[in-house]
Amino acid sequence: MELKIYWTDFSKKELKKIFDYYKENASLNVAKNLVIGIIKEATKLRKQPTIGQIEEALEKSEKDFRYLVFKSYKIIYWLNIENNSIEIFDVFDSRQSPVKIKRGK
Repeated sequence: MELKIYWTDFSKKELKKIFDYYKENASLNVAKNLVIGIIKEATKLRKQPTIGQIEEALEKSEKDFRYLVFKSYKIIYWLNIENNSIEIFDVFDSRQSPVKIKRGK
């Protein structure tokens, strides 16, 4: 059974920031392809929700956060068993300091 994927408002804002940055600093095509790639990578979770590694920087959270990597971005998510869904919590540029992963959401 496939799970539904839900993008939080915060993760949508992060995707928009990524899109806007690459649209301005590279091209519209680069921005589109990067965001589409991130979204496609996340769709793998529908059938294999536990393929991501545990996100150690968020281990102390009450949720079991995992992540997938697409290029230099971590797609941070957790499995919401009650709602039969995957919640994409954040899209984090792993070139940043890992401490920033705990930034305010």
